[in-house]
Amino acid sequence: MTTEAKVGAFVLGCVSILAFTLIYLLNAQFGGDTVSYHTYLRYAGGLEPGASVLFGGIDVGKIKSVQPWPSDPTKIEILLNVKRNTPLNEKSVARLGVVSVMSGPVLLITTGSNDAKRLAPDSSISSQETPSLDEIADKMVAVADNSNGLITEARGELREINSDATVLLANLNTLTGKPNQQKLQAVLDNVNETLAEERPKISRLTDQLNTLALHSDATIQNVNGTITDAREPLRNDLTELEATLGQTRALLGDVQTMVRANDDRFDDTMENLRTATENLDQLTDSLKQRPFSLIRIKQPREREVPPEK
Repeated sequence: MTTEAKVGAFVLGCVSILAFTLIYLLNAQFGGDTVSYHTYLRYAGGLEPGASVLFGGIDVGKIKSVQPWPSDPTKIEILLNVKRNTPLNEKSVARLGVVSVMSGPVLLITTGSNDAKRLAPDSSISSQETPSLDEIADKMVAVADNSNGLITEARGELREINSDATVLLANLNTLTGKPNQQKLQAVLDNVNETLAEERPKISRLTDQLNTLALHSDATIQNVNGTITDAREPLRNDLTELEATLGQTRALLGDVQTMVRANDDRFDDTMENLRTATENLDQLTDSLKQRPFSLIRIKQPREREVPPEK
């Protein structure tokens, strides 16, 4: 065997070993330790099997297949394999995207929420539609049409504003013309003359106001001093009045206690007074009928009635 043949065989062997190693590593990374999920989109945007699956911007798997969904032909079923420990959860959302301008489309999956329940293998991932280029172009055309209308309206409004500004400038020129300037100068001259004439009066009025303010301060200080002097006697009088009220309350309490203790005696006294009053009434009636009883000790015998003849 020639040297060239030996070198060629060695190179082919190295390439075969390298290819086998790469295939083994890829299968170990994306085949043996991966789990399957699926999601659905209405627009796949050229997504093909083998495209990357990014979870929060990290490459975690590959697209397995992209095909119309038999249950609903209006949707595209996308099967994907991701690493087993990828924390997909119920809040994760899959959508179509690109990593760079030069790269092909990829499937982007958001990280969702830490509190959300983790998705089981072979479950469905929520999806969010990405507008296609045709939809974007339609929206741009609509925006352009609206822009043309807005530009036309703006031109009309600008013409109106221009005419209004022209009128305003003409009015300003009229107001700031030489006749008006002369009138304004005359008014200012009159104001200056009036101020010059009234300045002494204003000065005197200011002095009087200052004097009045000084007297007012002195008066207020005197009132404050009077109130301060009268405050202590008033406080003493109030203290004595409070003490007197306390003594009065105590005296009333003693009187009420004495009245409650002598309720029975008061009742007996009232009964005796009532009896004496009745006796006095009887004595008065007796004196009215027999007034002579006051001077005779012994009552005269009653006259007998003579017998009938």
